[in-house]
Amino acid sequence: MPMRVNAFLGDTVFRTIVKLIVVSVLVGMVMNVFEIYPMDLLFAVRDFAVNLWEKGWAALGRFGDWLILGAMVVIPVFILMRLLNYGRRA
Repeated sequence: MPMRVNAFLGDTVFRTIVKLIVVSVLVGMVMNVFEIYPMDLLFAVRDFAVNLWEKGWAALGRFGDWLILGAMVVIPVFILMRLLNYGRRA
């Protein structure tokens, strides 16, 4: 069983805990220097999701506009090319 845990963690349990503590302290120091707090990160994720939701629907609306605009050119050209090739094949 301990070998499976070590394989999962990538090292012994004690060494993994020490590494996590050291990295946590370093990340905490950097976050403190830049005045980034956990709640700010949560609010940023929430705001990102809300903006993506709102702007995503607007992007889909623009996509539909682009589809119709492009189809107004592409479909007639396609039909014309098919008609010209149909006369050549027969």
